[in-house]
Amino acid sequence: MAWRARSVDGFPDDLLLAGLASGDSELSVAFVRRFQSRVFGVAMAVLGDPRQAEDVAQLAFERAWRHAAVFDPRRGSVTTWLTAITHHLAIDAVRARRAAPVDPMDLEEVLGAGPDGPERATLAAESAAELRAAIRALPAEQARALVLAAFRGLTAREVAESEGIPLGTAKTRIRTAMLRLAAALEPERDPS
Repeated sequence: MAWRARSVDGFPDDLLLAGLASGDSELSVAFVRRFQSRVFGVAMAVLGDPRQAEDVAQLAFERAWRHAAVFDPRRGSVTTWLTAITHHLAIDAVRARRAAPVDPMDLEEVLGAGPDGPERATLAAESAAELRAAIRALPAEQARALVLAAFRGLTAREVAESEGIPLGTAKTRIRTAMLRLAAALEPERDPS
């Protein structure tokens, strides 16, 4: 059996994936060994937490096993396919670990929150007040959409669901609010 274990190391990726799909234990082990570093590396790059990266890597291999039968080599390599699975799972994990949501109506508190330290000390009080004033000057529906997206981390789709509006309307409100905010905070340009 040891001679077979050594020989599977040279098998092409798609053959190892087919072995994973069929439940062949040797090919499955060879598949995991071949890709474990890359899968963990992708998860770690996105998450920055080794424990969470291990969990995501495990999920990626489970998903590869479940969906191995639908892998299409014409659409890309096994490496690209498995890396994409891992990346999507890691992004989902980042979204799931978002901080507890803050009520968008508590704008003063949200804008004033932050860790103490050199970063906070360098933030000028005038800039924070100017930002708060610029957000307050926005129409209410745009300000809500901006706060939901920027401070609560909701996607445009989630903003649309939260506000009970179409997705396109949510995107427009967020974009318009960002443009108005940028224009309001842009320093006056010297005409010379």
